[in-house]
Amino acid sequence: MIDRRELLKIGTAATVMAAMPRKVFAGSVFAPRPAAWRTFEITTRIELSGTEGSGHAWVALPGLSVSDWNRPETSTWTTNASSAGIIHSPANDADMLLVEWKAGSVVPALEIISRVATRDRAIDLSKPIAPTPLNTDERARYLAGSRLVPIDGIVKETSDRIVGNTANEIEKAKLIYDWVVENTYRNAATRGCGSGDVAAMLRSGNLGGKCADLNALYVGLARAAGLPARDIYGLRVAPSNFGYKSLGAKNEIVTKAQHCRAEVYLSDFGWVPVDPADVRKVMLEEADGGLPADNPKVVAARETLFGAWEGNWIAYNDARDVMLPGSSGAALGFLMYPQAEVASVRLDCLEPDAFKYTIRSREITI
Repeated sequence: MIDRRELLKIGTAATVMAAMPRKVFAGSVFAPRPAAWRTFEITTRIELSGTEGSGHAWVALPGLSVSDWNRPETSTWTTNASSAGIIHSPANDADMLLVEWKAGSVVPALEIISRVATRDRAIDLSKPIAPTPLNTDERARYLAGSRLVPIDGIVKETSDRIVGNTANEIEKAKLIYDWVVENTYRNAATRGCGSGDVAAMLRSGNLGGKCADLNALYVGLARAAGLPARDIYGLRVAPSNFGYKSLGAKNEIVTKAQHCRAEVYLSDFGWVPVDPADVRKVMLEEADGGLPADNPKVVAARETLFGAWEGNWIAYNDARDVMLPGSSGAALGFLMYPQAEVASVRLDCLEPDAFKYTIRSREITI
């Protein structure tokens, strides 16, 4: 649970931030702006050593194509598997490589090389535009609840308390963003990126977790308030260009650099990037011992990450409740980590040393 002293610090920072123009911090510390595209090559290697039974692997591919900030290019692979192919799931719009090995003496191995182009994003929320509206199916999808992120019960009750009688979409979205920043915390002990079980978080009152928890909380609260929203699951692929060591890959090994972000759809602006989880990450990890909420780097991150994010990250998909084709196991809350099963037993994707997979990233010049 977040303590009262920390809440007071955050409240003070919010007051200071509100009194200052955006450019004071965002222009000098953290200012992503759409500019040149950067292309990254992502190499994923999987080896199911020590196994004799049949095996399957499912690997998320950069499949979310958005013309202004994320452009998947090619994915190629080499493997000793009996079959391998790209599967697109219409139910949740996710691309994955499905690989199958027959039982035998061969050590199952797979290498995938994907290329994807990305760039910074920034939405000027003072200048409405005429975005392409969501169609009926899209709007229904991004307003619906899911198994771990319902939009009724305690989620709806919490959302109603946050937004009150506010009708303006930007104000609603910002109230929810500020509430998540002020009432959650990043828990370093959380495995992976978290489970994303929003209802359980709210029922317990323990609002600690990582990106797949905190940003999913934002999405659930936004949907419950009538704002289409989505989690986007991806991977940090390069260091931050703005000096934030906590907001980028530390080196070319990105095996544990998965990161979930969020978007909210506003009628006058289209999809708007938000990342309250990264604000809490800056507070916890940017400096030894953490940073207070009124530290300039924290204030800048909080201000900037409502409407912008840096393009040192690639997107896989926005899928939830993902069934793995060919598996009899339970649905995944989301598809971001490589998955594998041996003799129908699912391996722990958060133990890459036992699972034996590595992910590398390098920037390339086309």
